[in-house]
Amino acid sequence: MSSARPIMVGSVAVGGGAPVAVQSMTCTRTGDAQATLAQVRALAAAGCELVRVSLPEADDVEAFGRVVRASPVPIIADIHYDRRLALAAIEAGAAGIRINPGTMAETHVREIVRAAAEARVPAGGGGEAGQPAAAGQADVPVAIRIGVNAGSLPRDLRGKAEREPAAALVEAALRWAAQFDEWGFDAYKLSVKSSSVPTTIAAYRLLAERSEAPLHVGVTEAGTVWSGTIKSAVGIGALLAEGIGDTIRVSLTGDPVEEVRVAWKILAALGLRQRGPDVISCPTCGRTEVDIVGLAEEVERRLGADEALAGLTITVAVMGCRVNGPEEARHADYGIAAGAGEGVLFDHGERVEALPEGQLVDALLTRIRATTTG
Repeated sequence: MSSARPIMVGSVAVGGGAPVAVQSMTCTRTGDAQATLAQVRALAAAGCELVRVSLPEADDVEAFGRVVRASPVPIIADIHYDRRLALAAIEAGAAGIRINPGTMAETHVREIVRAAAEARVPAGGGGEAGQPAAAGQADVPVAIRIGVNAGSLPRDLRGKAEREPAAALVEAALRWAAQFDEWGFDAYKLSVKSSSVPTTIAAYRLLAERSEAPLHVGVTEAGTVWSGTIKSAVGIGALLAEGIGDTIRVSLTGDPVEEVRVAWKILAALGLRQRGPDVISCPTCGRTEVDIVGLAEEVERRLGADEALAGLTITVAVMGCRVNGPEEARHADYGIAAGAGEGVLFDHGERVEALPEGQLVDALLTRIRATTTG
């Protein structure tokens, strides 16, 4: 578990032992408040706890404010270059601001920090990510994410970046963190993402050793849903396994809802958090005597499509041979183990009944529904 000091991003706790918060970002045109808000709600329904929305132009500020006011989760404004847009986002009620200070004049960064410190947004309670504010809980300043990348390094670090890219990223981030501290503002988190998985891992390891600030972890520009999921799972997963990271964003070229699903799968694989059923299925091999691929895919699809089951934190095993299948299925909350056109249904380690292959999935879902939803 991360030992970073805690901050609040609106109602969401980041750091301080709070659960790792899941983030994503809208890809709609921000000026279309209706479409942007619809995507925010879709992300929240999938388990996203912080949503970043770009604010590229002054004409988008009014729509951005409408999204902030109607959003079910805290909204973070994504700002590049223009301090005026950051100030407008703060005034519109953003819970957080993402800036890359290296692309702005220091006086402009100072202006943003001052505005964030003076502004107040509803705080959360209890330390659980996404938990609503407790009665009497004081409001908090607007949080700032200090983002650093290879394109925004100070001139004196650009040569070092060629030789030691991770070290250069960290040094730049720590310089800005020290400046924020000097200004008396500590409601910030740090990010040193790279599109290189080894550089990302090395940078965050070094940063975690040298800073107590909460860390926003991710592999930037990871790629398409297929390749980006693999890079993110390796990079983010390696760091989280070491206790590094307080909030994560999986960056994929695709539907941002997929980013949220992948993020939760990474957390579940590490035993950090789980949202919804975890389907365990065996690989196919020469011992398989049933359509294990079809069975596993149908179970996963139907669990996700059933509102009563999709939110359950359970483990479901789908096994396809008589050798390892029964014992593996026994260790899940629910499971089926099949062979030669038939299989056995298990409930928390207990054998329930033997059934033909074609009835296994229906029986499994019926059993789960009957014993969990009343």
